[in-house]
This record gives sequence, C-alpha cells and structure tokens, in this order.
Amino acid sequence: MKSGLRFAKALLAALVLLCAAYPAAAQQNRGHVYLLRGLANVFSLGMDDLANKLNARGIPASVHEYGQWASLADAAAAESRAHGNAPIVIVGHSLGADAAVEMAERLTALGTPAKLIVTFDPVGVTQVSAASGYFVNYYQSNNGYGKRLTAGAGFRGNIVNRNLNAIGNIDHFNIEKSPRLHEEVITQVRSVTTPKPKPKPKPVDPAAPAGTPATAPGTQAAAKPGAPG
Repeated sequence: MKSGLRFAKALLAALVLLCAAYPAAAQQNRGHVYLLRGLANVFSLGMDDLANKLNARGIPASVHEYGQWASLADAAAAESRAHGNAPIVIVGHSLGADAAVEMAERLTALGTPAKLIVTFDPVGVTQVSAASGYFVNYYQSNNGYGKRLTAGAGFRGNIVNRNLNAIGNIDHFNIEKSPRLHEEVITQVRSVTTPKPKPKPKPVDPAAPAGTPATAPGTQAAAKPGAPG
C-alpha cells in the first residue's frame, strides 16, 4: 500500500515538472531558416555564410539546392507543426529566390505559411500568387538578371522591394554575399523567430489600502482629502 502511494506521488511530481517545463521549451523554439542556393548549387555561397551567422546566433538554419523546394516545403510544414507552429523563414538567391517564392506558395497551401521570405535577385518567378507572409526582395534592375516582385491573384501578404542599383560594388553574382545585407536579413529573421517576452505584472502600490480598485485606463483617480485637486 505504501509503495503504491509513493509511486503515485512520484508520478504526480513528474507530471507537474513536465507541465512546467513544456511552455518554457516551446517558448525557446526559434523556428527554422531554409536557405536556397541558385544555379548548379555553387554560385550562391553567400547562403552558406549567412546560415553560419544565423546558427552562431542560435537560430537554426540550413542550406539547400533550389530544386528541392517542393519536398523541402513538405518537410518544413511537418517540422513546424511538430513544434507548435514554429516560424518558417525562407531565403534564396537567383534561381533559389525563384524557388523561395514557389516554396512560400506551397507552404501557404499546406496551411503553414512562412513568416518571412527574403529573395536576392529573383530571375524568373517575379509574381507572388496564392501565398501569405512578409516578402523582402533585394534586387538590381540594371544588372541584367534581377527582377522586382509583384503581387498576383490570391496574394495575402506584404512585399517590400529594395532596388540596389545605386550600390556600385554589388552585382547579381555577389549580392547575396554582402555583409551589410546579411546584417539586415539577420535583424529581420530575429524579429520573427525571437520569442516575445511575457508582459511583467504591474507593481502593487504598498500604500494603497486593501480592496482599493485600480484606476481604469483613461480615467483620473479622485483626489485624496486635503491633497491639491
């Protein structure tokens, strides 16, 4: 009898610890950043550099060949659902940028849209159709390759186009390697993958008598007797 009681107490304690730990573990999940290289899987090594920078900051990131976008979308959707709808971010260069748009559309169709999609100089897919999410497109209209992104039928997100024609030391083959642009992208990624802190409870005024109702927002408390009115 005593051994059964001890077992029940131990089981209850384990369940309490598990319930307490689960929200903390879920809060720490920072999602996943999928980076897509362009032609021949060798001309977009800035994606590898950016992935290393993200991983160094504790944000899970992996680099892939652009042709894998469909199966990658399926895997990303499954991983996100398994971790409490953890955020999905996609970054791509050149043909990898085209694939990033297509991957975002597929993820939306699967019911797990990407939070952020960053494209460097897309070359063929220039219209975002049935997708949602926040798109940031870094491109040059004068380098012979880069294109502006536009919204098509069914689009339910936001698109920000950044034309970098004025930056003379950037072209189609090194735009994804720019340290300056990397820092911008990292800031954007952190904004959607960093868990938001819970609001702190308002401090209680120790001088207030017990049971005194709090003043409602937008109202003014009545002056105390003898106090300036």
